[in-house]
Amino acid sequence: MSTPSSDVYRTLAAPASGLYKEKGSKFLGFAYPVSSEEEVKNILSSLRKEYFDACHHCYAYQLGSNGTQHRANDDGEPNHSAGDPILGQIRSAGLTNVLVVVVRYFGGIKLGVSGLINAYRTAAADTLKAAEIVEKVETATLEIRFDYEQMNAVMSLVKEYKLAIISQDFSVNCCLLLSVRKNLLELMMTKFSGIAAIAEL
Repeated sequence: MSTPSSDVYRTLAAPASGLYKEKGSKFLGFAYPVSSEEEVKNILSSLRKEYFDACHHCYAYQLGSNGTQHRANDDGEPNHSAGDPILGQIRSAGLTNVLVVVVRYFGGIKLGVSGLINAYRTAAADTLKAAEIVEKVETATLEIRFDYEQMNAVMSLVKEYKLAIISQDFSVNCCLLLSVRKNLLELMMTKFSGIAAIAEL
């Protein structure tokens, strides 16, 4: 059985930080592994509180194994001078499920649009270079409900496809929560459909 690979993605093992200085301005870089927009909002909120006296909190993020969900924000800097260069660094590093924030303290000398692009790009690149990169597999959660008589059939599929059991409850009805690779999801729905009630959570 060939191993699916399009559900494998590169992301960060842990948060990382960096610092870039240009003509008195300080650019503090922060990179985080994230899995949802809610997580992004929480991190941005805490950074705004911690660095409340900074001029700008520019950021970009990319989510999903194929990177379809993404956003870049200039936070008051000239259009496309901050968020886009940050997003460009996430993409050129081949990363997803990543948020990079660059917090700027103005040093009194204007950098111009090209200077800003270079500063935000460099701050993002330096921050990502400081991070440890790991490969992860995108998964989905399946809920399987079945009768006791189907126990052997269900468990043999779990074993055959090396599915991770998140939780199990055999008290009244049999119920399993399984973690399934995204690339195996359709196949598993088909395999289980004949023997159990299934739902993707």
